[in-house]
Amino acid sequence: MKVVAKPIEVISVTDTKGNITLLRLRIVRDDESLQVIKVDKVIPRAKENLAGKRMTVFTCQSVVGNIEKRYEIKYEIDTCRWILYKI
Repeated sequence: MKVVAKPIEVISVTDTKGNITLLRLRIVRDDESLQVIKVDKVIPRAKENLAGKRMTVFTCQSVVGNIEKRYEIKYEIDTCRWILYKI
């Protein structure tokens, strides 16, 4: 996987225990068009500290353009930002 570290928009559901379920994400491509990706599967999720920032890391799998891709999304807990970290 290649590190891209792009900010993204995410639609998710959070249950009463605070568990996040990812549904879809929207990426701004290099040509400034939007691409919506349905999250098919979240493989593992983990907590990490990156440069003193608390993050939840989601490793996901989706079909994009008839190709199954695996990617990593990070949720920065303190600022509530989503980052497409690796694809």
